[in-house]
Amino acid sequence: MADNKNIDRPWTKLLPVFITGVVFLVGCMPFVLDMEKKLEIPITEIPIELPTIEITAEVQEKIVTIEPVSDLKDSDLDITITPRPSPQFWQEMPVIPSISERAIKIYKEGLRKGNNPHSFSKIGDCESRTTWFFYDFDMGEKYYSLGDYESLRTVIENYSGSFSRLSMVAKPGFNAASVMVPIWSDKEKCEKNESPLACEFRVHKPSVAFIMLGTNDVYQIDSFENNLRRVIDYSIESGVVPILSTKADNLEGDHYINAIIAHLAYEYDVPLWNFWAAVQSLPDHGLQEDGVHLTWAPNQFDDPKNMERAWPVRNLTALQVLNAVWNELSQHTEG
Repeated sequence: MADNKNIDRPWTKLLPVFITGVVFLVGCMPFVLDMEKKLEIPITEIPIELPTIEITAEVQEKIVTIEPVSDLKDSDLDITITPRPSPQFWQEMPVIPSISERAIKIYKEGLRKGNNPHSFSKIGDCESRTTWFFYDFDMGEKYYSLGDYESLRTVIENYSGSFSRLSMVAKPGFNAASVMVPIWSDKEKCEKNESPLACEFRVHKPSVAFIMLGTNDVYQIDSFENNLRRVIDYSIESGVVPILSTKADNLEGDHYINAIIAHLAYEYDVPLWNFWAAVQSLPDHGLQEDGVHLTWAPNQFDDPKNMERAWPVRNLTALQVLNAVWNELSQHTEG
């Protein structure tokens, strides 16, 4: 077999496409909302055999010991530096992050490139594309109730239009590799050989992007870190502040993917939305019986019963993260 290792196999170029098709069954299985019950979403149970993932001592050491990357000097920007928690204890990291010098530098560079301070993008799978995520905030007050969080209305107004927009880089089955593969791009809106991520940034020109990946990476877990790095690197190069998000599920069995996400947020010194921490106090940790999809309720933040479900908690905490980022970044808007 060793003599064949350098033989060109054209079919191997289609392997990422095949694997991406397979993971459609994991994170985006079809389900129907029972509008009579409102809070119950029936799930068709599909047996899934997951690979056994082993975290070696070498990998664990890399996760907890790598120093954060930063090319800034204290004199570059006049802001207060807040100590950041180590990714070694990612489960204890706050749901709402503080904003670093580097994030501000990325944002300001993006404005110079022509990015829109009133636009953000969503990067993820079906749970990021569904109208249940963020959509209501563009539909009017009859679709949501802020309750005690009335102060969030200003951030809703600032990013009006982005909440209901269908991102070209948030689609069923997407994983960290898919968003960089041109074959999955919108052929009517994207240029030839342009990846979904590059197309989204060119067309929408966001200043901020939520990166909500990981669930569909369970079958490509060994390449997840490198694939996510490519997404982060491209975002930074484009002047788009990446907001990384942990996921609620634990399909891999040992939280390896969330640990990687937290580690990269720490290394790149960019915001981390620790959504996993936000749902731990909810019944069944906010997950349906399949252990993947989130429990649903309307975005009525003043209804305690609704707030026992994961979807309103996701929308509320995402809005709080966006507000925290915008409040800090907007202080440094040029012009």
